[in-house]
Amino acid sequence: MKITVSKENYLKAIAEAEAEGEVVIAATLARWLEVSPPAVTMAIRRLKRDACIEVGAEGHILLTVEGRKIADRILHRHHLIERMLTEIFGMEWYKVHDEAERLEHAVSEDFERLLIKRLGDGQACPHGNDAEVDSPGERRRRGWLTLAETEGPTRVKVVSVYERDRRLLEFLDGLDVQPGAELDVAGRNYDDTISFSVGGRPVQIGGAVARKVWVKPEAVPAGASR
Repeated sequence: MKITVSKENYLKAIAEAEAEGEVVIAATLARWLEVSPPAVTMAIRRLKRDACIEVGAEGHILLTVEGRKIADRILHRHHLIERMLTEIFGMEWYKVHDEAERLEHAVSEDFERLLIKRLGDGQACPHGNDAEVDSPGERRRRGWLTLAETEGPTRVKVVSVYERDRRLLEFLDGLDVQPGAELDVAGRNYDDTISFSVGGRPVQIGGAVARKVWVKPEAVPAGASR
């Protein structure tokens, strides 16, 4: 089986969409990869032929063992590249996802080993995400919740943000909302916005953005001295 960049992109997109809690069908891939439905149909046919995916009666697409192995390899290399760009080259955290998307297919096994030796393995990327994608359910079992789900007043720490939207990342960077930031949440407003302060600065964001930010409640109550 010949592994092409296109196949890697499709398999990675399936794994990522699953991790976001989506049921993956052809339309899901067209939206995630911004390609036409006919292009997705052809890609699905090739991936089925190569035993990388299985397609259920209702069009539900699932990765096979081989497809999952390929997707995991690309996700791991993407993760290492993001860390390399920030930890070694100092690139801004909101830029590295797009750069890693371009570089992930060119990484050899030898270079991957060198990156692991230099950076170590098992640490989160600049967006707070692990190399192995996890589902919303797994995150909640760790005690995480989205910023939109917080009930103020409370203090939370940002642990992860959705990294596949450059405009979102730039917006959050402008608010100083990134992994490690502590937020004093006032509460949810009637119009579905969330009011909080970060570094003593009051901020208000919409629910759609707040649902892309994962936080962990802090032991120190909001407003308490530290």
